[in-house]
Amino acid sequence: MTKGLRSQVVLAVVVLLGSAVSFADSGEAIYKANCQSCHGATGTPNAGIAKMMNVKPAAEYKTTEKEQIESVKNGKGKMKPFTGKLSDAQIKDVVTYFRTLK
Repeated sequence: MTKGLRSQVVLAVVVLLGSAVSFADSGEAIYKANCQSCHGATGTPNAGIAKMMNVKPAAEYKTTEKEQIESVKNGKGKMKPFTGKLSDAQIKDVVTYFRTLK
């Protein structure tokens, strides 16, 4: 392999790894750190949490993305607000991830 080609391969690997790291810092990682204890790892809460906190499975939420973002920012029901703990971009990322759970 020539030196130029080798450099391009190394650069491509670095870019790909950088993309993977930024994905891990986005919705899924934020969800795991802040949400899964109540909403469940796959979007299905355990029965005790569901009853105590009135949490539904992710598939049963019929609210819009905007409504879910507002719920995370301001809190809803027994869920406390995340404004100040998460940035607006992080809240959007975690809601986007949550909406993929079915």
